[in-house]
Amino acid sequence: MADPTVLIAAHDEAARIGETVGRVRCLFPDAHVIVADDGSRDATAAAAAVAGAQVLRLPHRGKGQALTLAERAAPEGPLLLCDADVRGDLRPLLDVEADLAIAVFARREGGGFGLAKRTARTLIRLASGFEAREPLSGQRALSPAARRACFPLAGGFGVEVGMTVAVAQAGLDVREVELALEHRTTGRDLPGFLHRGRQLRDIVFAFGPQATNHRGLRVPLVGWFLAAAHVPVAPVALIGLADDLWSGQERGFQAHLRRGASTGVLKLVGIPAYALLRTRSVAGALLVGLAANGLNQLDTRPGRALKAFAFGVLLLRGAPPRAVGAAVLLAPYDLREMAMLGDSGSNALGAVLGFRSVERLSRRQRWSAVAALAGLTLLGERRSLGALIERTPLLRKLDRLGRQGA
Repeated sequence: MADPTVLIAAHDEAARIGETVGRVRCLFPDAHVIVADDGSRDATAAAAAVAGAQVLRLPHRGKGQALTLAERAAPEGPLLLCDADVRGDLRPLLDVEADLAIAVFARREGGGFGLAKRTARTLIRLASGFEAREPLSGQRALSPAARRACFPLAGGFGVEVGMTVAVAQAGLDVREVELALEHRTTGRDLPGFLHRGRQLRDIVFAFGPQATNHRGLRVPLVGWFLAAAHVPVAPVALIGLADDLWSGQERGFQAHLRRGASTGVLKLVGIPAYALLRTRSVAGALLVGLAANGLNQLDTRPGRALKAFAFGVLLLRGAPPRAVGAAVLLAPYDLREMAMLGDSGSNALGAVLGFRSVERLSRRQRWSAVAALAGLTLLGERRSLGALIERTPLLRKLDRLGRQGA
C-alpha cells in the first residue's frame, strides 16, 4: 500500500511536535505530512515546519475542525491520523484489511475514572452497533471510502466517536488493532479533569443535532440550550430544530410557499400560531413571527444573530435574564465556530425579543415594529442582508468584531 497522507492536529505542542513529525517521516518516507496548528500560542507551527511538515495555521476551533481543514489540503487517497504527542510504530495500522483501522494502546497509562470512555463506548454501540475497545484513540488509518464517509468531522473532541459511527453506519469495515504506543496522559488533577470534561461535552454533542456552517465545518447545534434556559420559547426552538434537521434547499418565504409542505412553511405558520396562543393578539403574533424570522435571516455568519439580539435587548431595555444569560454563554462558542445557533437558536432569540416587545410597547408601537420587521423580511427576500452588511463600513466592522479569521 502506498504511504498515506498523514494529518496531525496540534495545539500548544511545541515541545513534542517536531519529534512526532520526524518519527512519522521516518516510518513513512513518501508520506505527505500536514500539521493543523489549532491556534497554538507557542512555537508549534515553527517546530512542525522545521521537521518537514506542511503547516496550516488556524484559529483555535477544536480538533475536529482542524482535521477537517487539513483533510481539504490533502491529496486524494488514504489518510493516517495521529496525535501530536504519540510515540511508537504506526505502520501496522496500514496492514489491517479494513476501511477504518483504530489503534488500541497495549498498555494503559494515566487517565481518570473512565467516564468519558464508557460514555463514548455506549453511544457508539447504540448508534452503530460497533463495540469499541478504544473509542477515543486518535491513531487511525482511513481508506478513501472511509474518508468520504466521515468528513467533515464532528467538532472538537467528538471527532473520534463521530468518525467511528459515520464509517460503521456507511456499512464499511471498522477494526481495532493493539499496538505498543505511548502518549502524554492526563492525571487525576484539576487540569486532567477539565480536559476530560471537555472531552465528555464534545462526545455528547457529537451525537446530538449538528449542521455544517458557512465554512463547511460540522458543529453542534445549540438552540436547545436557549429552549432549556427560557422555557416559553421552547416550542419556537423545536420548530426551528425541525427546519435545521429536515429542511431542503429552499430559502425565503417564496421558495417555501412554492414547495408547499416544508419545514419552512411549518415555521411560517407554527411560530405565529404559538405566539397568538400566548399573546391573544394579532399584532403580538406578527411581532414574534417576524422577529424570529429576522434573526434567522441574519444568522449566516458567526455571532451575527447574537449581536442583533444584544441590540434588540438594549432597544427594549432588557429581556428575561435566563435568555440573556444563555446568549452570553453561547456567544464565545458561536463566534469561534465551535457551535451554531441554527434556526432553532436564532428563531428562539428572535421570539424572546418579540414577546418582550409585546410586553413593553404600546399598541401603536407594536404595529410600527411589525411594519419595520416586515420591511426587513421583504428586503431579505430580494437582497442578501449579509452582502448589505459587508458593503456598509460601520456594520461590517461591528459584524466582524470578535469573529475569527479564515
